[in-house]
Amino acid sequence: MSARGAARFLLALFYLTAGLIHLFLPAPFIKITPEWVPSPALVVTLTGIAELAGATGLLQWRSLPLRRAAGWGLAVYALCVWPANFHHMALDMARADHGAGHGYHLPRLAAQPVLIWLALWVGRVTDWPFRRRGS
Repeated sequence: MSARGAARFLLALFYLTAGLIHLFLPAPFIKITPEWVPSPALVVTLTGIAELAGATGLLQWRSLPLRRAAGWGLAVYALCVWPANFHHMALDMARADHGAGHGYHLPRLAAQPVLIWLALWVGRVTDWPFRRRGS
């Protein structure tokens, strides 16, 4: 299995797990949803479904168009949920004990662009930065 194939499998496993958690243990996600998001419980349910759909799309070994669509979808998804990560950090840092603290939140925030790129790379939307010159 190639590095991209292994990364695709791991990212799909990550999103399958996250999707199931969003669906079956939604309370923590509802709690960190920004106030401006309407119907937080519904949005958390829809995000779980989106994660499951994206993971399922990545696991389609013989359908490149479906993998590409899943890559795009998960990249857009990761971008759209990023504000909830900032909101979660703000909520935690406002607590007297600072909740999970910067040691948790800053790497989590920094990982989001990596997740966006990874979804695009494993979905074969981009080859950057691994494309060979002249290809």
